[in-house]
Amino acid sequence: MPTNPFLKAGQAVLRWLFMLFVAYPMVLLGLGLRVRHRERLPATGPAIVVANHNSHLDFMVLLALFPFLSVPRVRPAAAADYFCRFKWFEWLARNFVGIIPIERGGARKGEADPLEECYRALEAGQILFLFPEGTRGQPEHLAELKPGVWHLAQRFPEVPIVPVYLHGLGRALPRGRTIPVPFQVKVAVGRPVPLLPDKAAFLASLRSTFEHLRGKTALPDAEKEEAWFGEEEDLNEPAKDVSC
Repeated sequence: MPTNPFLKAGQAVLRWLFMLFVAYPMVLLGLGLRVRHRERLPATGPAIVVANHNSHLDFMVLLALFPFLSVPRVRPAAAADYFCRFKWFEWLARNFVGIIPIERGGARKGEADPLEECYRALEAGQILFLFPEGTRGQPEHLAELKPGVWHLAQRFPEVPIVPVYLHGLGRALPRGRTIPVPFQVKVAVGRPVPLLPDKAAFLASLRSTFEHLRGKTALPDAEKEEAWFGEEEDLNEPAKDVSC
């Protein structure tokens, strides 16, 4: 992020323009969107939002969940090998979308920490989007979670980690496609997940949370209305048995 106040203001305007003319029309007009527990999203930073990753539409939907004026302080982490292939493309992604490029594969000997820009974003009080799978997977399939979010949280243990599950975007714009198709998209926001000292235990807990949230977005038709408009429940815990 630029430190010059005029450059920061200019970048904020570019991000608002992106929302007005690209993200909002794509998400709100091109897709059917239903959100459960939007109020659990962080109102201010620093915060980390972690989500599953099936489509390039994922970050647009996440951005659209936040208030318009707060968008410049929301930063999606993205693969450097994709978004930084060309200088002009990197410039557009950084200034209109606000991405933080991350080198996939972790730190290499003698090279800078690939999460360094994420550290600076959290230190500046921003909200960071992370996709722990590291790449777009198959529709509605959760791939192996990478440990980047755990390493980041170890450095910022007081920063909340809010899980979000996105259902349907892998069909609206799957990997390898360039033109999205209308599709009913559901979003379930969970409560912040606790940071565990053991990396494997934390990733297993996060995966379990994603799996549970996925279950809430993919219920049979007969149960959908009750699940989306029924009683409040903890979306991070297994559902209680309500059978007779």
